[in-house]
This record gives sequence, structure tokens and C-alpha cells, in this order.
Amino acid sequence: MNDLCDKPLALVLGAAVRPGGAPSPALERRARHAAALWHTGSVRGIVLTGGERTHPPSEAEVMAQVCREAGVPDSVLFLERAAWTTEDNMRLARPILQALGAREVIVVTDRYHAARARLVARRVGLRARTDCPRLTGAPLWRVVRAWAREGVALGWYWVRGAGR
Repeated sequence: MNDLCDKPLALVLGAAVRPGGAPSPALERRARHAAALWHTGSVRGIVLTGGERTHPPSEAEVMAQVCREAGVPDSVLFLERAAWTTEDNMRLARPILQALGAREVIVVTDRYHAARARLVARRVGLRARTDCPRLTGAPLWRVVRAWAREGVALGWYWVRGAGR
């Protein structure tokens, strides 16, 4: 791609923040994966999305710190600090993506969450694909629970038309 504006932006979906503002494994994994995409030149910027839930600061702010620590400059980090759900992530990030002239986004999330993320992204009008970090070190029961939860959530989002 010759024109920088033709390169996609990464859209990183939030996950839990731990006490003291520490990233959960999912949050750190996603942010580090987005940083790697930027370092390889696969994306021209990173939109980090996620609000403050149980523990401050916002998911987006914690991911931005992880990206900075991975050598990503502030000039390519764009934060959406209010989202609480996958649907919020897409709806609230869309104006940021439009302002940045995004033609395509690479949604960074875990593989178990990717189908629902793509569904909602497309429903809000984003040309999106996913790129997922490897899930390593998680106990098998957590992985099974995550896939089971996502199966139910995907069905619910599909039926209720989330993102329309």
C-alpha cells in the first residue's frame, strides 16, 4: 500500500482491568498484539476502546500504557473511554475511525470473541476483519468457559440485532 491512509487501523476491544490499574491477561494480550501489528507496518494507528468498570482507569487507558511500553508512540494511539460492551466498542469507536479516514479496520480481540466482534462491526457499517493473539497459558476450564459464553452471546446478539 503506497498511501498511508490506505492502511487499516487496529480496533482493540477492551477486557478487564485488575485492582491497581493492572491489565488482565486478555487486555494485555490484545494490546501487545495491536502493538505488534503496528511495529510490522500492518496498521497505521491503533484505536483502543473500553471504559472504566470495576477498577480504574479505563480499559482504553490501560491498553494505551501497554502499547507505550511496547514502543508505540502516542501519536498513533486513539482512545475511546466509555464502552462497556462489544456493541458499545463498535458504536463509540466508529466516529473516531471515520475522523481518521479508516476504510478498513482490523479488530483485535481473542479468537473466542472474534465472530461476535465481526458481526457487530459489520452491522455498524465497518469494513472489518479480525486478527487474534494466541491464547497461551490459560487454564483449559477458562478457555472452555469463554467459548461457551461467546456461543450464547453471539446467538443473543444475532437475535436481537445488536449493532443495527
